[in-house]
Amino acid sequence: MAVRATVSRFPIDAGAHESSGIPWGVSVTPFATKDENGQSPVYGSDGELLPRCENCWAYFNTYCELDQWSWNCALCGNPQGLSSQAIARYSHPQSCPEMMSSFVDLELPVEESDEAMQPRPVYVAAIDLSSSEEFLELTKSALLASLEALAPGSLFGLATFSHKLGLYDVQGPIPVVKNVFIPPDTEGTLPIELEDVMPLSQFLAPVETCKDRIGSALETLRPTTSWERTTAAGQGIEGVLMGGRGFGVAMEAILNYLGSEYGSTFALGRVFAFLSGPPDYGAGQLDTRRYGEQYASKREDADRALLPEQTPFYRDLAAVAVQAGVCVDIFAVTNEYTDLASLKFLSVESGGSLYFYSNADDSTLPQDMYRMLSRPYAFGCVLRLRTSSEFKTGHSYGHFFPDPQYENVQHIICCDSYATYAYDFEFEDTKGFARHGSEPPIIQIAFQYTVVLPPEDLSDSGLVSSSRGKHSLKRRLRIRTLQCGVAQNINELYDSVDPEVVLSLLVHKVILASLEQGVREGRMLLHDWLVILTAQYNEAYKLVQLKNGSSVIGQVDVAFSQCPELQSLPRLVFALLRNPLLRFHEEGVHPDFRIYLQCLFSALEPSSLHRAVYPVLTSYSTPDKQAYPRHSLSRAALITSGSPIFFLDAFTTLIVFYSSTADPALPFPPPHDCLLRTVINKLKQERCVTPKLIFIRGGKDDATAFENYLIEEQDVDGSGLTSVMGFVSFLENVTQGVLEYMKSGI
Repeated sequence: MAVRATVSRFPIDAGAHESSGIPWGVSVTPFATKDENGQSPVYGSDGELLPRCENCWAYFNTYCELDQWSWNCALCGNPQGLSSQAIARYSHPQSCPEMMSSFVDLELPVEESDEAMQPRPVYVAAIDLSSSEEFLELTKSALLASLEALAPGSLFGLATFSHKLGLYDVQGPIPVVKNVFIPPDTEGTLPIELEDVMPLSQFLAPVETCKDRIGSALETLRPTTSWERTTAAGQGIEGVLMGGRGFGVAMEAILNYLGSEYGSTFALGRVFAFLSGPPDYGAGQLDTRRYGEQYASKREDADRALLPEQTPFYRDLAAVAVQAGVCVDIFAVTNEYTDLASLKFLSVESGGSLYFYSNADDSTLPQDMYRMLSRPYAFGCVLRLRTSSEFKTGHSYGHFFPDPQYENVQHIICCDSYATYAYDFEFEDTKGFARHGSEPPIIQIAFQYTVVLPPEDLSDSGLVSSSRGKHSLKRRLRIRTLQCGVAQNINELYDSVDPEVVLSLLVHKVILASLEQGVREGRMLLHDWLVILTAQYNEAYKLVQLKNGSSVIGQVDVAFSQCPELQSLPRLVFALLRNPLLRFHEEGVHPDFRIYLQCLFSALEPSSLHRAVYPVLTSYSTPDKQAYPRHSLSRAALITSGSPIFFLDAFTTLIVFYSSTADPALPFPPPHDCLLRTVINKLKQERCVTPKLIFIRGGKDDATAFENYLIEEQDVDGSGLTSVMGFVSFLENVTQGVLEYMKSGI
């Protein structure tokens, strides 16, 4: 569990927080195997015996005062007695994980209902047949790759959808498909239960014995546009658009189908939905005409018009998925408007992921699927952050759904080691940590989760042989307790800033503002924040003073030269304003791509998000020798460095660029055994998505893909190259904003 704060020393009170201009909060990656310093938790058992505070329900930890018979809660100070069992337990502290470390992972007892369950992982692929041959070939290769990643004992089901829903039985000698026609009306559901079409036990096939037959079934798939129209024409209903995409009805039926066996056949199901365009048939169909009509209303922000969902259908369907114990991953491979703004809720709120590929030719879908299924994940997760009594959580951000009954409790259906969530803090009162005798602030994050252990893990753990060959459920409780410092003045606060976590909270806030008020409002919020931060920094360091309420004495320090920790923030804000997340549609930003970035960025841990917003540009003198570890993203940096090879890491894209002046004797592309390739391979392995790797020779190949990342000479509003350098003019604009802000006396 990695936890990073925007400031390692917290503001002393509300006034100090307000005057600093720095967001106050943390990012949490709960299922990360280690903490932010590379330390693993201390593992143990008997998590149900861990004492809890009777007042705030925090868990006992190393920061609590412990006497022979009682203990004081480190978060609220409440004293309470120890049970006789706990007294005996804590008389041998070296055997208690919670006495040894503030980062523990404890096993919980399995409930009786879980013991009776057959916890075999269940995977279902739902494939769009209203598509092209290229789409189906890509989907087939992705599923064949995913079958290699699935653990033995897993169950797999294959379904297709168009104007009808197809279920495949692959357990016999030849694949058999049974189809149900989808009603064309927007309120319709399937006329028959899927269990009556094909029993679920027949639909879900064991992967280890049926892998070849699943592959054979995939080979039989053909798009409806090439063969279905003619064969179904005699059965068509008047008004039916043959080849329509009945995605909504198909997903609802599949979720209900699986939900009937939740808790008996499986503990967690995953549905992979492959889409080649917008749902346009039956219930859940989306009207894509709004894409062409977004400029029709003169009163509305054109970008804002495409950000809200147009129907609650898929948000409601996510609730069905949660109840069915199923998470849905959506893989959209399309260059037409698909309205991911409406579809995203089905994946995000069910604990799944949203992947978007603009074409099938260079898609990384097979690699992404294999990577996703190869990494460990937890399910049925509950996340709770508690604080000491002087402060509390404000907003929480991330792909979870809040508990309907308990405040500040988040449920996560499926969580991998990359998934990250964020919280911001606020004070309970004006005194904050300034009151006499105040203890250092404490944060405690509790993460309860379940993992499925495959049969080989059970045999390794020494369980009896009768359990071999079966999967097993393990419920665990991971707790991290942190004691934080307090900044006694503004200088200490600024010196403790972590700019990557600040960026993370800013991204969450501007995404929220964009969704509620439009992209233009999100941009204004970000720009105004930097202006206010710069003004408050200059006032704190007494670099600029206001004289007679109108004239300013001193030079505005917009580069934060007195504080190294803040110096990267102007560049990060500039880069975020240039990012497709916040650029306008008229600049060529597709609304579905914007939604994809919102979903991706809001789940990334801070270091990855930093790369996605402001890529890392490194130079090499040869493929085996690094020249400089970091350059600014400008043409000037390329020219002045004199290096022949540049490597750009933009998180989802990796580019190796050979300068036009590079020695022709340098091998291109870089050899597989060189240092640069080693760096590239390591980065690819560490990513939650598969980055696209591009090699470019300057002067010979089209360098547009590389040059687009050299943003510092681009105008912040996207009007192209300016007569003065883009980042420089941006800083001048911020300086002007600071002067106006200070004169206004806000």
